[in-house]
Amino acid sequence: MRDQLDLVPDAILVGRAADGDTAAFEALARRYGPHMRASARRLTGSYADADDAVQEALVQAWKQLDTLRDPAAVKGWLLRLTGSRSIDLLRRRRNHTSLAGGEDDAPPDTVSPGAGPETAVVAGAGIESLKAALATLPEEQRRCWILKEINGQSYEEIAQTLNISPASVRGRLARARTALVREMEDWR
Repeated sequence: MRDQLDLVPDAILVGRAADGDTAAFEALARRYGPHMRASARRLTGSYADADDAVQEALVQAWKQLDTLRDPAAVKGWLLRLTGSRSIDLLRRRRNHTSLAGGEDDAPPDTVSPGAGPETAVVAGAGIESLKAALATLPEEQRRCWILKEINGQSYEEIAQTLNISPASVRGRLARARTALVREMEDWR
């Protein structure tokens, strides 16, 4: 049955899961869990924190699945929940411990598997430079940039995730992009 559910469209799985079908919800978690974990990892900078954020997001999703207006849009909804739980986790951590040191939010670390050695080195250096440039951004700008450019969220979705207005999102993104262009000047 597990393999069969992996082929079922999202909207049907959401409907079944909202009616209490745990196997349907597990299929959704298997389908989107890796995306959720990658998103949370980029926001929290830690695999352990990412796992906590995803677990919290899945618990919240299970409880609120019947409130989802468009069942076919479950992926975006799950990523928004994950972003919100990741931000909440960072806020709790900031309130309880120092954030000095450690990895900051970062873009994906991967280079195409078919890339030659020179391409891989150049791309790897570019990724490292982008990580360094992102680390120089204020936290609010970095979060907006990650949610928009890496997670592909809309201004409205980012505003909901961060509890700010869409105009604030646009302003933060504009400042982040300007700063990143300046920092990444050598890579043009």
